[in-house]
Parts: sequence; structure tokens; C-alpha cells
Amino acid sequence: QVQLVESGGGLVQPGGSLRLSCTASGIIFSRYSMGWYRQFPGKQRELVASISNTGVTNYADSVKGRFTMSRNNAHSAVYLQMNSLKPEDTAVYYCKAAFSTIYWGQGTQVIVSS
Repeated sequence: QVQLVESGGGLVQPGGSLRLSCTASGIIFSRYSMGWYRQFPGKQRELVASISNTGVTNYADSVKGRFTMSRNNAHSAVYLQMNSLKPEDTAVYYCKAAFSTIYWGQGTQVIVSS
């Protein structure tokens, strides 16, 4: 059974930092491209950052210079370091794994508010 489990969300003040983690099981993790997406209420999920199976990263313009995505194949995990957080970063953040099949995590809430 494939599982993607996100953690690390929560409430943070504007300008603060959070580190999201996504741990995968049931897949050959090193084969998968991974992504972080977010969803605002009433909106479709949007790409935040992605990392290929070879470690090449890509970021949405809105988070470039503030967010950093990384992966640790030995731990079957990806991370999203989020710095200089803004209220408009408030959303549910989802982890996605893509190879021959696409899998999603259950999401973790991030709230940026004073």
C-alpha cells in the first residue's frame, strides 16, 4: 500500500519559517519525481515546487527565493523549507509522487497570521 504522509504544518507569524516533510512508503522512491502543491479555499491545487528523481528543482514564481525543496532518497522523504512566510502562503499543502502512477498525500495546513 502506497502512503505519502506530510507533516510540519501549523500556525506561524508573517516572516517566520516552517519546514514541511513528506515521507513515502510502498514505492521505489528514487524513481519518483516529487512535488509540493498547495490549495486555497475554492481553488484548484497549484504547484509550489518540484524535484526530479535526479534532484533538479523547479519553483513557482511566487515562492522563488523563499522556499527550498530537497529530497533524501535514503529516507524516502522530501522537504519544503519555507522562509519569509506571508499571509498569502496560507493554504493546505500536499505532497505528490509521480512516476508510472501519481500519488497524493493527505495534506497539511499552513496558516500564516499574526
